[in-house]
Amino acid sequence: MVLAAGASRRMGTPKQLLRIGGDTILERTLSNVRASEVGEIVLVLGHAAESVEKEISTGQIRVVHNPDYQQGMGTSLRTGLAAVSADASAALIILADQPFVRPETLNRLIACHCESQPQIIIPLYKGFRGNPVLLDRSVFAEVKGLNGDVGCRAIFGDHTEGICKLPVEDAGILLDIDSRGDFETLGDSGNEGGITGSRGSVIASLESRENVPAGRPELVLIGRDALVQALAKLGRLLNFTVTVVDPFLQLAERPEADRALHALDFSLLPPAAARYVVVASRGQFDEEAVAQALQAGSLYVALVANKQRAQEVVRSLRAQPLAPEKLAAIRAPAGLEIGAQGPEEIALSIMAEIVATRRQQEKLTS
Repeated sequence: MVLAAGASRRMGTPKQLLRIGGDTILERTLSNVRASEVGEIVLVLGHAAESVEKEISTGQIRVVHNPDYQQGMGTSLRTGLAAVSADASAALIILADQPFVRPETLNRLIACHCESQPQIIIPLYKGFRGNPVLLDRSVFAEVKGLNGDVGCRAIFGDHTEGICKLPVEDAGILLDIDSRGDFETLGDSGNEGGITGSRGSVIASLESRENVPAGRPELVLIGRDALVQALAKLGRLLNFTVTVVDPFLQLAERPEADRALHALDFSLLPPAAARYVVVASRGQFDEEAVAQALQAGSLYVALVANKQRAQEVVRSLRAQPLAPEKLAAIRAPAGLEIGAQGPEEIALSIMAEIVATRRQQEKLTS
């Protein structure tokens, strides 16, 4: 099931019809799906549906229109699942703006379902969660009941034992075209072959500047938005070793950072005198990042999320071998209550909480 009903508000034009290498983004996505072992293809259209349909080849595709697309992804999931054949055992939920997911990856997800029949299969690249997600028919009814702008993730917390996280060697599961900047970067480079630098060289799992001082506390930041940039600057000012965790962001792009970790695996990090972790991945890697931070014995773990999302993450993590006291120590919402507004002030509130935590720990060990 290919979801292509969105209005592309951030792009300003139907991104499904933007071209990469001569093909539209949507056609390239559909070509990859056609080349896989899926039994049928359901394409969900909404915004500019007539224009989009004219620009693609509809062979082997069942096209359905979502008249309520403006109400969010939940309506497209409901529309698409209603069109899936009654004899289908599962559905791959594929985003139209991910044209670099390889057919072989789709086949791996299908094979995994055939072998063990989990309720939900989520692909991981170097520990980072991506798309598409595979849903067993047993959860279709739940997904059809979703409302508003929510995706499949809304049901994950209720199926922790039925989820399989499948490692794949395909960076395409993380590459989506969500903005004009994404399109310019990915469209020019065709960066579907893996994580590559500006000259095409493969980026190592851990980048580090020379002569990073030993013995300093470490600030580990997961995410890449303005809040993370502000935290990195404050961390450097306060004499922390700053490590950013991101699958693609190169160290050269973050002059305020000392290290860049390109795999969600804290065991790759050098030992630190004390480690303080802030997860601000906007839902992309929340569970995996928090789990890594707790398993690494971090002294402070904060999740930048609202209360409902934080509860979902904790509920999901209860299925893992993590001590209840560790889960209870997660800071969410993150930061001291100072009435912060905007990324800089929120970063200040978080760093104030980290400093307070650090000083309390020093008193306990002195």
